[in-house]
Amino acid sequence: RRISTVADRCGVRAYLVGGVIRDRILGRPTKDVDITVIGNGIDFAKEIARSFRLKKVLEFPKFGTAMVPYHDLVIEVATARSEEYDSGSRKPRVRSADLQADLVRRDFTINSLAMSLNADSFFELEDHLGGLKDLDAGIIRTPLDPVTTFSEDPLRMLRAVRFATQLGFQIEDRTFRAISAVK
Repeated sequence: RRISTVADRCGVRAYLVGGVIRDRILGRPTKDVDITVIGNGIDFAKEIARSFRLKKVLEFPKFGTAMVPYHDLVIEVATARSEEYDSGSRKPRVRSADLQADLVRRDFTINSLAMSLNADSFFELEDHLGGLKDLDAGIIRTPLDPVTTFSEDPLRMLRAVRFATQLGFQIEDRTFRAISAVK
């Protein structure tokens, strides 16, 4: 609720995104909280830190992200963004974007859920890519073409296997085939 107040005071749209929502729905503990902001993620992280009277904010300006350590949690704040990768590089070119573009670039549909933190729509869930359906069915699927998704960031293949193993989920056929196809 405090972060919601900060978002409204700063005049930005802010959303919980990714694993924190997935883990809450599955009843799993969460050690990190990811927030996407339609606005400047680093400035918003600094405002969160001020609100909690924290002095430490780790900034990553190239990616528009910042981390705010808070007790045993890490609050990661990111500017809503799109990414473009050059072949052979895991370091993307980053541009500000809207929420939809930010969610599409995520690794799996189960991590593409967003919940509003603003008072006018507090905790309203956004699920444009079928993440809830895949959570219910126990499916690991990429939001975009899996070959593209894995070519941009090969670590996502390992994440697919890790999530399938940890959560007892199945990797969707097209996604599974792409794991062995990416070179």
